Parts: sequence; structure tokens; C-alpha cells
Amino acid sequence: MKTDESTRLFDEAKKLMPGGVNSPVRAFRAVHGIPRVIVRGSGSHVWDADGNKYIDLVSSWGPLVAGHAHPRVVQAIYETAKRGTTFGAPCPAELELARQVVQRIGVAEKVRFVNSGTEAVMTAVRLARGATGRDKIIIFSGCYHGHSDALLAAGGSGMATLGIPSTPGVTSSAVKDTIVLPLDDKAAVSRAFDENKGQIAAVIIEPAPANAGLLIQDREFLNFLRETCSREQSLLVFDEVITGFRVAKGGMTELLGIEPDLMTLGKIIGGGLPVGAIAGPASLMEELAPNGPVYQAGTLSGNPLAMAAGAATLDLLDDEAYDKLEGLGLKLEEEMKNALARTGVRGSVARLGSVLWLCLGRHTPPRVHEPDEEGARLYAGVHAGLLERGVYMAPSAYEVAFVSLAHTEEDIARIGSALFEALKEAA
Repeated sequence: MKTDESTRLFDEAKKLMPGGVNSPVRAFRAVHGIPRVIVRGSGSHVWDADGNKYIDLVSSWGPLVAGHAHPRVVQAIYETAKRGTTFGAPCPAELELARQVVQRIGVAEKVRFVNSGTEAVMTAVRLARGATGRDKIIIFSGCYHGHSDALLAAGGSGMATLGIPSTPGVTSSAVKDTIVLPLDDKAAVSRAFDENKGQIAAVIIEPAPANAGLLIQDREFLNFLRETCSREQSLLVFDEVITGFRVAKGGMTELLGIEPDLMTLGKIIGGGLPVGAIAGPASLMEELAPNGPVYQAGTLSGNPLAMAAGAATLDLLDDEAYDKLEGLGLKLEEEMKNALARTGVRGSVARLGSVLWLCLGRHTPPRVHEPDEEGARLYAGVHAGLLERGVYMAPSAYEVAFVSLAHTEEDIARIGSALFEALKEAA
């Protein structure tokens, strides 16, 4: 497979952008490969600058649940763009998308649109602190909530960890009120509340953590968080930037039957364009400016292009669509497991609807974040083998795969065959 043009373009990009990319994982360093410069996408496929065609399981990291360049989404963007790309003022498109979000999610009486998942969670933290008059927040190791300073704190080994930045540039003062706990550890949660009585504004969690592998949580643990927050008068925030409208009409909130106080959304609600949102009951959301004292603003928030693309995408997601996503996800899970069994490679597959994680090096997927260097090395070889066979998976052992409505059973069968060959070769 030729990569001359991708290599040339990436070499040029490295002269102009840090690492040649605008988001680190795209540099392919975790898989020791050459980033493919993608020039086109259609349906379930993408094409790189060398003309190579791939079945795409990255789906722009989740937003493209309808596939690339879906005609109805493209048409919505086109018709909106003809009337103007941004106004910095209210527009009908944001009203339509807000209506759809509120109708689909029981806890969402009101919604505030922002421009990214990072911005959504950052705003949810500020809102929780403003509404409760408390400063501290609890997050969990293995969950990712964007790159705002307060949420880039490193976790400890089983004990509450306060005030340790996880990256240079984040000061200790920025994370001094952030408590990082291990996932699936009720005792650690109870201890943190006991040691910080009346100080915890919110507990923030991905109800299905999907940024460090797919760490499917025990419903009992999530129920425990709901009960604890209610008792301690702290807010429970579900970060559903990935799972919102991907796993069900009402996201994980619907699947679990657990209502958070606030939830954050992104990805799918922009239909492939930049977007984020905070949703919750009116009593909390009204704390945001201009009605309340908690300030938040954004020049491009509620951008008509993103709103139109998001509304068009949600229009496609009816019960039949979710049935199809579930069926395709199950089929891919079976293909992956079959490839592992036939090659004898140690590995497992975690799946939640159309979100899957190929976890190499472990017989069962973990529920907590446990990096595995041997599995990551094996994944790098498998990733290269898949690319050679026309399958584009995430360039990291800890990122997930996304199936879209555009994928076909033929695509899934081809992925299974390619994975079998790639595993055999890498092993």
C-alpha cells in the first residue's frame, strides 16, 4: 500500500503544526505508523491522499453515526450555509436542535449549546460549583472529560488524590479541588465524602467510560453514586459526550434508568461539526447567565451549521436505526471474537451497542483503567496489518471503534477477515 503522498503531506504539516497534527492521537505515535492524510469520506469508507480506500471504524471519533457525508446531513448544512454561516445571534436551527434534545432526554428540561465536549464539561463543573456553593469535584481514573485545567488531574493508586496535575502547564492550584478516585470503588467514594464533608459540589463520570478502552461499569456502582450524591446534596454529572444518542435515544441515562442532575453531550449532536452541550432541569440550568449568576458565553455557540447538521442526524436516529446499530455492533463483536479464537491471540471484546473495544492481552475486558504495554505493542502491529488490508481503526490500543448506519454486513465480514489476517501476522 502506497503512503508517499500521506508521508509528504505529514512531513510538511510537522513544519507548520506541533507534531503535524491538531490532536495528539492523530500522529500515530502509539502505533508507530505513518498517519494517513484523509481527503474524502463517503458512507462507511474514507480515502487517503494516496488513493487508498478504507472501511472506517473511527467515524471521526464517534460523531458520524450516519456515516460520512450522509446526503440529508450534507443537504442540511448546504441549505443553512446559503443563508449564512454564523450570526452571533439566536437562530431557528438552535431552537430545533434544543427541542430534539429535550424531547429525547428525560432529565433535560433545558440545554445550553457550546462548541466542544471539553467546553461542555468545563461549564458543567462551573455550574455545579455555582449552584451548590461548594468547590470540590470528584472524577475517576480512566474517564476523560476534556482538557480544561481542573479536569487534568492525575489519579492515585486506590486512594483519593488531591492537587496533582497530570500535565505540565496545569498548576497545582487549578486541580487542588479535584479528587481523583478509582472506578468501581464504593469505599473510596464514601471515604472521599467523609473526608470532605459538605465540600463536594459534584461527582462527574462517564457512565460508560470510552476514552481508556471501553470500561463498562456495574450498574450497582452507578446507582451508589446516584444515592450518595442525593444524600450528600452534591450533583451527579453524566458525561455522555460519546454515549449520548449513540447507544440509545436517551443515551446511557435511558439504558441505566438512572437520572443524573446534569449531563454533557457532544459529537453526534453536531452531526460531524464542532459542538457540545449541557442539559439538565430548569432549576439548575436557570443558574446560567443571563438568568443566573453563573457566567458562560461563546461567540460560535449555537452555530447554525452545527445545529442544522445535528438536527438532521438526530432525525435519522429512530428505533429502526438503533436496532440496526445494535445488530451491526453485535456482528462485529462476533467477527472480532472469532478472529481472536481462530488465531489463539489472547484478547477480548467489550461492546455497548455500536461502540466496541478490541482489548488485546486480556481474556476479559477490565472495568477499571489498567494499561497493558504488551497488549498495546501487539495492537500496534495489528493496526498496521489492518491498514494494509483496508480497515481504518483508531491509532491507539485504548481508543474504541464505532459502527455507523452506513456500514453493511459485507463491511463487517471484510473487517473480520482482515482482523484474522492481521492478528495472525502480528502474533
